[in-house]
Amino acid sequence: MKCAVAECHCRWVMALVACFMLRVLPAAVAGETNANWPLPQAKPEDVGLKSDVLAKIRPRMEQFVADGEIAGAVTLLARKGKIVHWEAVGWADLDAKIPMQKDSLFQIASMTKPITATGLMILVDRGKVNLDDPVTKYLPEFAEIKVNGKPLEKPLLVRHLLTHTSGLTGSQRTETTLAETVTKLARGGLTFQPGERWAYSPGLTVCGRIIEVVSGQSYDEFLRREIFQPLRMKDTTFVPAGGQQSRLARAYQRTPEGKLVPGGGAIWLIEDAGVRAPNPSGGLYSTAADLVRFYQMILNGGELEGVRILSSGAVAVMTRVHTGDLVTGFTPGNGWGLGWCVVREPQGVTQMLSPGTFGHGGAFGTQGWIDPQRKMIFILLVQRTNFPNSDGSPVREVFQELAVAALAQ
Repeated sequence: MKCAVAECHCRWVMALVACFMLRVLPAAVAGETNANWPLPQAKPEDVGLKSDVLAKIRPRMEQFVADGEIAGAVTLLARKGKIVHWEAVGWADLDAKIPMQKDSLFQIASMTKPITATGLMILVDRGKVNLDDPVTKYLPEFAEIKVNGKPLEKPLLVRHLLTHTSGLTGSQRTETTLAETVTKLARGGLTFQPGERWAYSPGLTVCGRIIEVVSGQSYDEFLRREIFQPLRMKDTTFVPAGGQQSRLARAYQRTPEGKLVPGGGAIWLIEDAGVRAPNPSGGLYSTAADLVRFYQMILNGGELEGVRILSSGAVAVMTRVHTGDLVTGFTPGNGWGLGWCVVREPQGVTQMLSPGTFGHGGAFGTQGWIDPQRKMIFILLVQRTNFPNSDGSPVREVFQELAVAALAQ
């Protein structure tokens, strides 16, 4: 009897100790995912990185704030499915002196495009859309489209929309509905024959409308049901509401004198939220926590925590170069996948990344990149409207340099 009581008492003590360890020790030590962490947390050394090098990221970001390059930033680095760095510096609102927080909400602009492409590829996976179908199969508005007033020499295909090789011109801004938007784009015609060259375009906006036509749902509802809800991306939205409003990072532009002032550039992306149609080319708001779950799903081949969003084959097709030797993108050495920029020959701001790294930037300086060779995810969130080239910003370069420099040799 005494042995049974002693054994029971021992188990009770061990349970208390285990509970204490899980509550007191960091998630990286305890091996558990803290409820506030979107992926498991790890010590950098546990995934082949050096803590002392990663520790340099924060002061470098703080220096950019002090120099008036940015108002604030959230940086997140994950490797092998574990978060090893996640920090916020500076201000979400300079004037009101509201500090940037790790859960601050950002307008991610064109980082929306790979998410729209993922939505379309869900329909490709289900056999409801074919990448080599003419766009007219889904949108008859394009039946009479011309190239500089002349007939098409080859069909405009769905894949052309995803790779920015469609020849579409016009604004990436939406109208009241996506149906009205694509009708206006079709009337604008093409500037070159499909597939002839690369030119950044509202092709992903047209993909958003194809999602509506094929699925029978609104574009934003389709993304919510098929991507955001299954991945528990609770803060990814086209219209921030409720408590999200208080977490918004404010957009700033830098004056010639080096001062940050509100507004500027593509500020209409922010002003359009809830007024015009949800923008498949650039309308989403999100957080580092939500984005890393989306990117980890892609890095995993379409699945996260037992939830499959895409087939591994669809992910592989999306994230390889489809543009051959065409000059693409906003930094040298890139090719284009389906909704994703792909680093073909690392150089300049991408020189530290592996060939085959893919991702996308946004008009306000936000960046999200996946290096599949190293199993690394880089997320940089800022809200500045007039970088000379947001994809080539020094903030992005420094963050990536330090992250890669932390790799243990």
